[in-house]
This record gives sequence, structure tokens and C-alpha cells, in this order.
Amino acid sequence: MSAPDAPAAGPGPLTARTYGTLLVVLGAIGFGGAMWLAIEKILKLQDPDRVTSCSINVFLDCGVAMGSWQGSLLGFPNPFLGVAAFPVVITTGVVLLTGARLPRWYHLSLLAGTVLGQCLVFFLMWTSFYALVALCPVCLVVWTIMWPLLWYQVVRAVRDGDLRVGATVRDAVVSHHWVFLVIGYVVAVAWLLLAVGPALVGSF
Repeated sequence: MSAPDAPAAGPGPLTARTYGTLLVVLGAIGFGGAMWLAIEKILKLQDPDRVTSCSINVFLDCGVAMGSWQGSLLGFPNPFLGVAAFPVVITTGVVLLTGARLPRWYHLSLLAGTVLGQCLVFFLMWTSFYALVALCPVCLVVWTIMWPLLWYQVVRAVRDGDLRVGATVRDAVVSHHWVFLVIGYVVAVAWLLLAVGPALVGSF
């Protein structure tokens, strides 16, 4: 078994370079989306009558989410969480691309933070689908990158022994990582279509 803090040493296609690149790319997309929404929120506070640039129609409207209490769960706009958190993901990826090895506690801490982020995404999805019945286009982008960001941290952790599971589970996760990734997206799209499909079609 490879050392817990050495993602490149384990079997499978998820090399240190691939994993580091995933963190940088996904983190950059998430940071870009969070920054966009944060700027839009600031401009909206300055001019309450302003229509956000990511508002397309009645259904695809960032302003609806921004104006709801769910848009500021901790007392400040949710995008500020992403502005603070995604640079950590990017920095981690850059460090790994230099060939550095990070300790097990760091990888697990990043994974725990990503799990919390994914839980927030699930809550915001439920809110958008059933409470607001409106979608934020930029939020959709951030939600989309959160699943692979979480999943491939799990794959690396299982492969390298940071998350200790049985050999059968380990082999299934590592060997068929892309299958579980696709299943996650299929479930999310099915949930979206079942919850707001008619409203989505009617908005175009």
C-alpha cells in the first residue's frame, strides 16, 4: 500500500499530475463563478433596481436566489464562501503539481470541507427546485464542478488508504471511478427535470 500522503503512488489513472490539474481547473471554475456572483451581489446592494447580468428570464434568474434568505445562510452572501474556499483548492492543486507531498490530515481536511460544500449545494438545489422554482445559471456552473471535485478527492483518498475501506470497495471505486461520476450527474439531471422540467421548458 502506498503512503497515505502520496496520491501518485497508488494504482490507477489518477496520477499526481492529473489530480493536481483537476483541483486547479475545477477550483478556478468555481472561483470564477463565486466571484461573478459576489460582484453581482455587491452591485445589487448598491442599486436594488439593477437586473443581474446572469438573469436570462423569469425562470433563469440569479437575482431570485440572491434576494432570498437562503442566499445568505451565514449572515453574508453565499458566494463569499466560494471566493474564500476555492483558492484553497487551486493552491492545493498547484502544490501537488510541483511534486510536493501533502500529509493525510490535510487531504482529509480538504475532503471534509468539500463535503460541507456539497451539502450546501444539495440544500441550494432543493431550495431552487421547490421553494424558489427558479435557477441561477452561474450557480448551476458551480454546482456542476462540485461533484467531480468531491468525487475525485474520495477516489484518491480510497486509493491511497486515507479512507480505509475493504478491498472490494476500493477496487470498485478506483477502477470504475468514471461510472460513479456519470451516475452522479444522471441523478442530478433527473432530479432537475422531475422537479422543474415543465417550468424550464416553458421559460424558453
